[in-house]
Amino acid sequence: MTMNKKPFALAILAAFAASPVLAADLTYSDSPVYEEPSAAPSGGWTGAYVGLHAGSASERVNPFSGNKEFMGGVQGGYNAEMNGFVVGGELELSHMGDVEVDVPGGDLKERYRLAAKAKAGAPIGDTLIYGTAGVAMTSLRDTSTAEGPDGWKPGWLLGAGIEQKFNQNVSGRVEYNYTRTGDVRSFDGVSTSETNVSDHTIKAGVNYNF
Repeated sequence: MTMNKKPFALAILAAFAASPVLAADLTYSDSPVYEEPSAAPSGGWTGAYVGLHAGSASERVNPFSGNKEFMGGVQGGYNAEMNGFVVGGELELSHMGDVEVDVPGGDLKERYRLAAKAKAGAPIGDTLIYGTAGVAMTSLRDTSTAEGPDGWKPGWLLGAGIEQKFNQNVSGRVEYNYTRTGDVRSFDGVSTSETNVSDHTIKAGVNYNF
């Protein structure tokens, strides 16, 4: 008996033609692919900056009540962002607006302040929440009720603030500082005394970041 080989050959060719499709079906999978979650975007806080500030100074805790004066000045510093934190340093020069501070028998006026501050904070994208501390040198003026020291008197300050980036180079901030100047000698016309004086400032500022 003679076997017809033509149908058998066609069956073999059809099997080979179908094999890539079967292989593709076997390798396809609907299982989801795990992707590592991306970290929150950084605001890019590393770098130097310079800026201006203005606000209110008062001997009272609330600088917007009682004896308050307009103050303003300039600042410059450098921030470094590392391991989810921002640390830095800043120099600040302010005109205190001749705000009055109490001394025994009268008042003195604070004229200028130079401060060197350390900063540390937590960035949340383009927002930085920070604390600050440092040393301050304050010049005081006489009034009609008391005479004060000549030159600058040293002190210290503490504060906190929040800064927001508007774009890559420009940011704005609001900061509170408490500053204490110790052992201020004054003369009220009768006797000489030494005392500590302090003030509170709330200021808004703008920085240009390089």
